[in-house]
Amino acid sequence: MRDLDLDLLRAFVAVADAGSFTAAADMVSRSQSAVSQKIRRLEDLIGYPVFDRNSRSLALTGAGGQLLIGARRLLDLNDDVLRSLQAPQTTGRLRVGICEDFVPLQLSRLLARFLRLHPGIQLDVNTSLTHGLFQEFEAGNLDLVIATREFKERGRVIWREPMVWFAASDFRLDPHRPVPLVLLQPPCSYRELMFTTLDAARQAWVTACTVSSLMGVQAAVAGGLGITLLGRSFIQQGMQIIDVPKHWPPPPMTEIIVLGDDTADKSLAQPLLEFLIEGMQMPPLARID
Repeated sequence: MRDLDLDLLRAFVAVADAGSFTAAADMVSRSQSAVSQKIRRLEDLIGYPVFDRNSRSLALTGAGGQLLIGARRLLDLNDDVLRSLQAPQTTGRLRVGICEDFVPLQLSRLLARFLRLHPGIQLDVNTSLTHGLFQEFEAGNLDLVIATREFKERGRVIWREPMVWFAASDFRLDPHRPVPLVLLQPPCSYRELMFTTLDAARQAWVTACTVSSLMGVQAAVAGGLGITLLGRSFIQQGMQIIDVPKHWPPPPMTEIIVLGDDTADKSLAQPLLEFLIEGMQMPPLARID
């Protein structure tokens, strides 16, 4: 029986998480052709295709879905073993604010692994919307904030991902009716971006629903109340990425920034940031100096 190549598995997981070969290439710091070649080598190794390349969007095959579960476990185990052999354990308490935008990306799994590897670090985690986290940071209640760049906040960019339009799985845009929007309460950069995008396209729109949390947005969209604009990683069961009219301006990348890494205790903050960056397979701009 042949051994699985961890390098091939990392490329495979990156493509599965990013939803495209192009985005995955950025995540693993390789060219798109190099990532495609790794996937072909992996398919030759296991004897099955892992992606359905005939669908309109990249989708896992049955074998690919089964492999993804095992691949995550193998990569986690490999990384945990290597980290356990590294520097002596640090101790202390770190108050961390993490925006809801970051929560869908396996955050709970990663934090649990981090605490197993760093038992001396106590994390007080506050998850909320970006605006509230910045207020808590300014009030001195948080040491570190990992959040979406809303407007012109300071902070260091550690991750980017494409923004896409989401709707329910069976939703179809009606070209003869205003576009129904599912919105977060203001202040919200996603909300403002939807307005400016549709206004620039001279597309009529209507507020279908306004909610106070990103989970509420996902539930409303999956329920068919309307469409919304979010990072690609927010897709949930019952949701789809929809094709929008070509005259709509393409959405920008969404950015995750870190605030406080220059003032927080580096012996506590740096291990956490490095761990999250590696765990999310973020692009090179995220590396800690």
